[in-house]
Amino acid sequence: MKRKTLTSAIGVLSLLSLGAGTVALADEFRPGHFSGLINDYSPATVKSGPWEMHGQWSMDIRREWRRSGEIADFSADMTMSGYGKTADGAIDATLFGQNPHTHHIKLTNVTVTWDMTGCPAYLPPLITTGFQINGTVSLVTGNGSNAPFETTPPTSTLQVCITGGSEVTNSNVTLTFGGPATTHFGPQAIHGVVRKASDPIRFR
Repeated sequence: MKRKTLTSAIGVLSLLSLGAGTVALADEFRPGHFSGLINDYSPATVKSGPWEMHGQWSMDIRREWRRSGEIADFSADMTMSGYGKTADGAIDATLFGQNPHTHHIKLTNVTVTWDMTGCPAYLPPLITTGFQINGTVSLVTGNGSNAPFETTPPTSTLQVCITGGSEVTNSNVTLTFGGPATTHFGPQAIHGVVRKASDPIRFR
């Protein structure tokens, strides 16, 4: 009887250990690739604004052992176009698609911060989870050349936040520029959506 009891106890402990190991292992993996769309407007106060902004973006995260953390590369490809004006200088929403142009934006080899401190706030329903990257952009183009508002080398900064809620952990993305790029994109958050979060990699 004692032997059976001991055997049963060992079996239960083994199952508990296996379950705990599974949970721990699951916590070590997170998506390593993200992609989605950008759809927003710039303020009317920027030069020739407001601008419509549409595009796609992607982010790849990798483990960097030498820097004791995770590193990300971000890129976005955007089209922008503005509006004409009435005779008295007011914006005419019927005259859309004015001055169309493109931008390619890159933020490379930046550290991932696993919290939402300083990320843009949302109206209810509130976001409950998220992470961010911040750094000086490595590229901002205008129609394939260095953007006329950008310095050489670039000095504009970019904060990218990926956030979500209880049903979809990674659902929203925001881009917030600092420096010279704010004269064109504005200093406000540019909003988009996460379409894909995949390729899980081990983080811890």
